[in-house]
Amino acid sequence: MKVYDFIEDMLKYKESLGYSRGSYQGPLNDFHRFLLEKHPEVTILTEQIMLEWCQKRESENNGGFRGRATVLREFSKYLFSIERSECILSLNYIPKHEKYTPYIFTDEELINFFSSCDQMQPTNHSPAREIIFPMMIKLTYFCGLRPNEGRQLLKQDVDLENGTLLIRKNKSRRERKIPMAMDILQLCKDYNDKISVIYPNRKYFFPNPKGGHYSSKWLTTQLLEQWNNSKPTNHTARVRVYDLRHRYATAIMMKWLDEGADLNVMLGYLSAYMGHAKFSDTAYYIHLLPKNLLETNSIDWCHFETLIPEVNSDD
Repeated sequence: MKVYDFIEDMLKYKESLGYSRGSYQGPLNDFHRFLLEKHPEVTILTEQIMLEWCQKRESENNGGFRGRATVLREFSKYLFSIERSECILSLNYIPKHEKYTPYIFTDEELINFFSSCDQMQPTNHSPAREIIFPMMIKLTYFCGLRPNEGRQLLKQDVDLENGTLLIRKNKSRRERKIPMAMDILQLCKDYNDKISVIYPNRKYFFPNPKGGHYSSKWLTTQLLEQWNNSKPTNHTARVRVYDLRHRYATAIMMKWLDEGADLNVMLGYLSAYMGHAKFSDTAYYIHLLPKNLLETNSIDWCHFETLIPEVNSDD
């Protein structure tokens, strides 16, 4: 068997462990095309072949290159375990992840941003986006979801009777069911009534015109368009969809601190709600609190200083 014949086996193996096929399929399809063109008969993956493909392209940024190379490293691990690769791609060939400081939206910026979303106009390029995007982005923020958890929600996983969301296996490779606030639940019901007229037999809660779910690129494009339309106070800010999740976490902690709650106790609830695999992923958000709140007696720094990791923008 040729090296590329094992790509599907590797994808199935990763799926069996709870990982998403989509996290690996794009780069591996690219690597498959490369092998067919350059090394169609190779049966053992060599370091030379990996390094030939693992070169940064002019169209790539460091993040894209790192993601592509990381997938190849995982494939080389799989092949090495079945004696189909002479080595595992070294981390020395993968650029280090750039630290990213999340942008924390102000209350005024969020109000203006959501107002702009509610005023979106219909467009032939993206049918029903003026209905779908405002609800998608609000649900993502007010439930503290990861961006893909919101846009990939299945219709059956939104319980409009009991007011819960079923978040299927994702980054932490575990499922969780989370409650919605009553006002968000009502927004979901109103949205469901409208979108069901357009897509009566949809699979996804937020369907694209082809019946699937929207891409991360589409979501980012819509976010940036409405962010610019909302005339933010910080026009040069670099914002991402993920920043809404960071803002959600810090807003919850600030509320608890205002109420005099003990973060040592409450962070466990936030960790479970947000689907963090490690408690330290939740403790990280303390870094983002305003300075005056960091000085509160409600934070036991002796307890947290060993838990708070370096910035991880995708938790």
